[in-house]
Amino acid sequence: EFEETFVKPRNEPNPLVCCFGEAYKDFIPSVRVCVKQMDEDAYSTWKGLQWMPPEFARSPGTSPANVAISIARLAGKAAFIGKLGNDDLGKELLETLRENKVETKGVIVDQLRSSSLSRWKIERLGKRKLSMQCLRESAENNLDMSEVNMDILKEAKLFHFSSISLTTEKMCSTLMSAIDAARGFGSLIFFDVNFPLPFWISRDATWEAIEKAWTSSDIIKINKVELEFLIEDEGLAMRLLAKDSIASSWEEFQARKNQRFEYHYTLEQIAPIWRDNIKILFVTDGTYRIHYYTPKFHGDVVGTEDVIVSAFSCDRTGSGDTISAAIIRKLVAQPDIFEDQDRLERALRFVVAAGVISQWTIGAVRGLPTESAAQNLTEQMF
Repeated sequence: EFEETFVKPRNEPNPLVCCFGEAYKDFIPSVRVCVKQMDEDAYSTWKGLQWMPPEFARSPGTSPANVAISIARLAGKAAFIGKLGNDDLGKELLETLRENKVETKGVIVDQLRSSSLSRWKIERLGKRKLSMQCLRESAENNLDMSEVNMDILKEAKLFHFSSISLTTEKMCSTLMSAIDAARGFGSLIFFDVNFPLPFWISRDATWEAIEKAWTSSDIIKINKVELEFLIEDEGLAMRLLAKDSIASSWEEFQARKNQRFEYHYTLEQIAPIWRDNIKILFVTDGTYRIHYYTPKFHGDVVGTEDVIVSAFSCDRTGSGDTISAAIIRKLVAQPDIFEDQDRLERALRFVVAAGVISQWTIGAVRGLPTESAAQNLTEQMF
C-alpha cells in the first residue's frame, strides 16, 4: 500500500524554473539551533528569544534566491534573474547561487550601486501600524527590462516572483514586463506573495500595488496572516479552530481531546481574493496545514505544527521559501496535477516534509533540504 501511494513517476521531466527578484543577506537568530526536543517549560521561556535574540548569524537569503536554491536542492532546474553590486557581498551571493547549481547567466552586475545596502525609514502609524520608506536603493532594486535574459524566459516553464519586487517603481515595471514576456513564451506565473507587512499600510493600498501582478498570475501562494490581512478578517483561522474544538458533552471531549482539529476556509471566505485567472491558490499555515483551491476542487493537507518539532521555529528559517520551492518542483514535474486532487494532495505531503526539514535545521540557505531527505521524511510522517 505504501509503495502504491508514493510511487515516483518514471522519466520525470525536469523543466527550468525562473526565479526573478532580489538576492541579499538575511540575519537569522543564532539562538534558534536546538539539538534535542525541549520540554514545555523551557520552550515557553526560550521561544521569545526569536524576537529579541542576543546575536544573529548572517546568511545568503531572500525569497527568490532561496526558492531558486531550494528547487536545485530538490533535484530541479532553476535560474535566477536579478542584479547584484560589484562588491564582496555581490560576489559572495553570486558564488552561493553557483555553488548550489542555480543558473546565473541572468544575473547582472551593477558597477555603480552596492549590494544589499538599502536604507529604510520606519515610522509608526498608530498602535499597530508601521510604514517603511526606501531612502537609498541598492543594485537589487534597479534591474532594467533591457537587462533581462530572454533566453531564460523562453526556456522556463514557470516564472516565480514575490511582492518585494513590487515595492520599488523600477523593479515593478521590469517585473510586469518580464511576466508579459514569460507568459508569451508559455510559462506559468507563480506569485509567492510573501508580504513584509510593515511595507503595507492598508488593505486598499496593498491591493492597488499588487492587483496587476495578482491578476497576471496562474498560481498564488499566501499564508494565513496574509490572507486575513487581504480579506480584513484578522484571527479567522483561530475562530474556525475554536469553533471546531468545542465539544457538546464530556464524552465527546474525551473522544476528541487527542484529535487534530480541522479547519478549512470556505469558498465564500476566500472569495474576496479569488480571480478567474487563478489555476491554484495555496493558503499555508506553516507546516501545520496547507489549503488549496482550484476552479474544480478545494481542500487541505494536514502536516505538523512547526513549534512542536523545533524550539525556535519561525519565519526566518526559510521554511516558507522551501514550501514554495517544493510546490513548484511538483507542479512543473507533473503538469496535469491541476486536474487531479489525489495527486495534488500527495504532492503537498512532500511539500510539508520539505518545510519541516527547513524548520529543524539552522535556517536560510544552510537548512534547505535535498529531495531524498524530503521524500524520506514524507514516508515517515504520512
